[in-house]
Amino acid sequence: MMLVMFAGVSVAQAKPKSPDEGVPVKVIVKDAASAPVPTAVVRHPLEQDRHRVNSVDGSWETNVLYMPDGTELRFTPGQTIELEISAPGYVTQVFQYQIKKRRNVVELKLLKIENDVEQIEEPMITFGRDLPREPVEE
Repeated sequence: MMLVMFAGVSVAQAKPKSPDEGVPVKVIVKDAASAPVPTAVVRHPLEQDRHRVNSVDGSWETNVLYMPDGTELRFTPGQTIELEISAPGYVTQVFQYQIKKRRNVVELKLLKIENDVEQIEEPMITFGRDLPREPVEE
């Protein structure tokens, strides 16, 4: 970083990014009502790790992913990445995104899993001693 002095005040100039650093990509996960989904996780299909989103705003951001074979997947402009977003109680979504030079912000809406199945009461298991007595006729 280069430091420049103007009238006794120091100003730090931003160092240009190295192309090896990768381009940051931010994913924001929300539900149908546009509220953040705090339990969501993001992962690349070839990656074993799941990345939790920020529980306050539902966001996750990175510029590189680490693959199981030890290689690094750095995000570069023009590259297409595939990510899988999931959360308990929501339908998992897989999407592809083409990375731009800047402003890589993707907002995804997860849909709740609708459970239309009726609640089934637990079946009553009867044992030999639980069988009802036959009525006694007098």
